[in-house]
Order: sequence, then C-alpha cells, then structure tokens
Amino acid sequence: MDTLTYSVPGMSCGHCAAAVRSEVGRVGGVESVDVDLERKLVVVTGAGLDTHEIVAAVDEAGYEVAG
Repeated sequence: MDTLTYSVPGMSCGHCAAAVRSEVGRVGGVESVDVDLERKLVVVTGAGLDTHEIVAAVDEAGYEVAG
C-alpha cells in the first residue's frame, strides 16, 4: 500500500475538503483520502496510485496542488 501527500493551499473549509475527497476518491487504486485543512494537506492511501490522476482529480474539484 502506498501513501502520497499533496499540498493544496486553496482549501479552507469543509466544502473544499468534501469536494477534494470526493474527486480523489474516484481515482483508481485510491482506498482512502484524508484532508487536513489546518495544514492544507491531502493524504491519499491505496495501491498503484498515479500522481497525475490524483493531481487531475484535485484540479477537477476546483483546487490546485502546490509545486
């Protein structure tokens, strides 16, 4: 199982977290998505994770991964 962490500075509320959690959760291989609003982090756990697909899902939710 892999764990990847992304910085998403544009998240600021529960709606932001829910939108990102929902979109990223649809990516193949994703088993869990944890959002830390205080630290502006998204932690994704799963098998065979594809960073490009996860970044695209964050973008689809209306937010941008830093870096």
